[in-house]
Formats: sequence, C-alpha cells, structure tokens
Amino acid sequence: MTDEVNIHTHGAAGHISLNRPKALHALTLPMCHAMSAALSKWADDDAVQAVIIDHSEGRGFCAGGDIAFLRDSALNDGGISGRKFFHDEYQLNHQLFTYGKPTVAFMDGITMGGGVGISQPCRYRVATENTRFAMPETGIGLFPDVGGGWYLSRLGGRLGQFLALTGARLDGAECLWAGLATHYLPSEKLAEAKARIAKNPDRIGGMLSELSITPPDARIEGNADKIIKHFASDRYEDILASLEADDSDWAAKERDTLGTKSPQTCKVALRQLAESAELDDFADNMRMEYRIASRVLTRPDFAEGVRAVITDKTNDPKWDPATPEGVSEELIDSIFAPLPENEEWKPL
Repeated sequence: MTDEVNIHTHGAAGHISLNRPKALHALTLPMCHAMSAALSKWADDDAVQAVIIDHSEGRGFCAGGDIAFLRDSALNDGGISGRKFFHDEYQLNHQLFTYGKPTVAFMDGITMGGGVGISQPCRYRVATENTRFAMPETGIGLFPDVGGGWYLSRLGGRLGQFLALTGARLDGAECLWAGLATHYLPSEKLAEAKARIAKNPDRIGGMLSELSITPPDARIEGNADKIIKHFASDRYEDILASLEADDSDWAAKERDTLGTKSPQTCKVALRQLAESAELDDFADNMRMEYRIASRVLTRPDFAEGVRAVITDKTNDPKWDPATPEGVSEELIDSIFAPLPENEEWKPL
C-alpha cells in the first residue's frame, strides 16, 4: 500500500482520499493499485454499501497522472513502464465504471486528466465553487484518455470536441450545465454530505439534492452556438478554417489557442471521439485508448510537449509534424491500429 492515498471505512461507506497534495494529488501507479485493491475488497464486503472518492487537502482533487514518470519512460525505457502505468490506470477507470455499488466523487478543486478518469465513472459527481475541470492533454502531445473519448463524445453540442482540442477549463457551474457533474454543493457542505453518505448510503441522490444550491450561470452556455458552429467537423483543418473565417474576438482567441496544441494529437482526439461515440462497451473504448496511448507515448510530441509546458515552462514546443497538413491519415491509422494480441489492454 502507499501513503499517497488514504483508504478506510466510515459507517457504511468505503473512503478513498487522494493524499499527494504537493503534486495536486496526481496519480502514481501505486495509488492506482491501492485504489483498485480497495474497490475489489469492498465489492465483496456487505458492510460497505457506497464508496466516497475525494482528496485530503489542497487545491486539487486530482490534477492528472504522473507526467514526469511518463516522460522519463518515453525517453529512457522505450515507453515500457509508461505503458504499464496506462494499462493499470485504465483498469481502475473501467473498474469504477462497472462498479456494482454507488460511488461518489467530490470534484472540489482541480480535476484534470487522471482526475477526470476517476470521477466521471462515478454515479454521483459533485462539483463546487472550487472545481476546475479540464482535459488539457493536446497541449503536451497527449490526448484525452482515461475514458475521455467516451465521456466527451457523449456531451452533445460538440462541447466534447471543443474541450478535447482546446483544453478549456470549466468551473463547477459549467460542469453541472454540461452534465459532467450531477450535483453542485458549496464546499462548506461537503463534510456534512460525506457524513450523511456514511450513515445513509441508500439515500445518496436525495441527500445530495437537499444539500445542493443553485449554481451561478454557466458562462460556456453563452458560447454554445459558436462551439456547435465552429467545431462541427471531425476534420481538424475544417475547424481551423471555420475559426479563421470568423473575425470575432472569441474565434480569434480559440484559433490562437489551437495554434499552441500538438497537431498530431488534435487529429487523434477528433478521431478518438468519433470512434468512441459508436461504441456501446466502455471496455472497447479503453482498449482503443490503450492502443493510442502506447503509440503516442513514444512519438516525439509527448516528450517535447512536457518539456516545453511542464519541465522548462518555455511554452515553445516544436511539434513534429509541425502542421495539421503534415499529419497524414497513415500516421493516424498507425496510432489506432490493433496491438499484438498479447499486448492488448484487458479489464481486471
């Protein structure tokens, strides 16, 4: 076990509390393993009737995965340990998605990447005034994984495509509006909510509704028509051309944002969401995302994107290919191609 996640029970609830505050509770492989082990144990324990997932302290619920570890793997072991991380993290995502008991995620703070992967499969997803939700992976040469293809492709109104490409951050009110959160509570009510869940695990939905408040207006709702119009195509070049043909400040800002992203993984994300929307089994989605992750991890853009954005903070990534036109269909096909049978992703 690891001290990076606190695992215990209160009353009738199992409680998983991420405990890596200096890293905004970003997930490590030992954390994923500890969470999976606890969920497996509680699945067969009649005394545990619901599961709470939150964080111990600080600004983050969970800021993502262990990016430094993944970059080190890409540069030094050909991606072997990075692939192991993705494989087992995705098993945890699938385990939560298919879990037989009610699960409640408290997205009180930064909820990005890996944090999305452990909150979105939960039956109840609580946003607060502190929630900052994003899938910013295209900015570092990755793609919205951990089930992102499944969740984002099902938002409607092309909102998922917009979030996947731009990495835009949503606040708690916007998460509720979009359906990424099921409830909006003030953060001072969370301790009461958790105590009541532990006491009455059969009344979670009603109790969260009782503690909910009306959120502020969702700012993104005001841009919904623009998002539908400009992000309508699954072809990246069409989206860029649509934004360039619009002389509004909003379109210019979004076009400039896309100019900072990896052309390769923007094209990957659009295809990922299009294919995921056609799937009816979450395991098939995770199998697809593992194939993508296995390839993208060792492509040039990932190590370079992490260097520019996170390590050196120069924000000057040299993408390869450098332009959307340079990203061929053959390259995208190779990223999505099946793996050898003995290397494919499998659920727990």
